[in-house]
Amino acid sequence: MTIFERIKNNLFKVVLILVYGSLFIVNPQMGVSSIKTSGYFIKEMFMIMPVIFMLTALLDLWVPKEKIVTYLGQESGAKGIFLSFAVGSISAGPIYAAFPMCSMLRRKGASIRNIVIILSSWAVIKIPMLINEAKFLGPKFMAIRWVLTIISILIFSWIAGKIVKDEDLPNEDLKQSGLKLDRDACMGCSLCARNYPEVFEMNGNKAQVKNYEELDKAKLKEIIDACPVNAISYVEEDKKE
Repeated sequence: MTIFERIKNNLFKVVLILVYGSLFIVNPQMGVSSIKTSGYFIKEMFMIMPVIFMLTALLDLWVPKEKIVTYLGQESGAKGIFLSFAVGSISAGPIYAAFPMCSMLRRKGASIRNIVIILSSWAVIKIPMLINEAKFLGPKFMAIRWVLTIISILIFSWIAGKIVKDEDLPNEDLKQSGLKLDRDACMGCSLCARNYPEVFEMNGNKAQVKNYEELDKAKLKEIIDACPVNAISYVEEDKKE
């Protein structure tokens, strides 16, 4: 792999290094402050994301696809909208914790509109946030802002559902035979590479499938079930008669 390919695969890291380096040169105090702030958020992510991955994996295991399609799918109607608002409103944790769960819900049949509602509700109308908003800004302010936000989310989610299609989002063709890893969906948690290094490896901040000789189907199933964003799939190759 050439130096340019390495830079391309790690472009985000390279940009971060250049930005922080420039800050230290221009304003060392600001550079130190930025490093401390970044460290705080990275520490927070390491504390929160493993729990989110575990909960997402459990939901994926326990909640069948048929239920997701019925209650959050394209034809779920008003009950899907209500449930999406409820899921987002009672959630805990920062907004980035919502992405693994929403990715899992989408793969199991949730509509684009309901995914937008869940993400938006998670970000701006969580119940703990509303309580604090009422405390510091008053119940009237909170209520008016909440109603206007709900209306805005309904409008924007409807527009997003019309513009964004399923084929626009990362999605591996599961009809093909063999082992597939959707690198667009991969979040770089490295679970597969650490637990099954004979088949998976990390390339930059994404996992990829190696050139393997044989597969341990039982072990592979564990890896597929453990993937928090369902980026790995395996379809048994058709046997020739």
